[in-house]
Amino acid sequence: MKQDEVHISSYLSLGTVLTVLLLLTAVSVLITGWHLGPFTVAAALLIACVKAATVIIHFMHMKFESLFLKIMVSGVFLLFALVIVITFIDYLLR
Repeated sequence: MKQDEVHISSYLSLGTVLTVLLLLTAVSVLITGWHLGPFTVAAALLIACVKAATVIIHFMHMKFESLFLKIMVSGVFLLFALVIVITFIDYLLR
């Protein structure tokens, strides 16, 4: 983010993000009651990744950053997803 620019979020956008995060939290709590078999953990991790991306985009002002920094953060998420997939493959093949 450029140092001389000021990014002030409106109360409406902050309220929307709060509502989305609360709904995703409720879904992640409710998903533990559903029998999805091995996909329960995968669904919970997917919801957690969406929540983390929402926080990064809105509260850390990633939407105002340069393309290079957006690519670097996306790379971290892809690396995390790769580690999770490798872990699940190892778990399933035991």
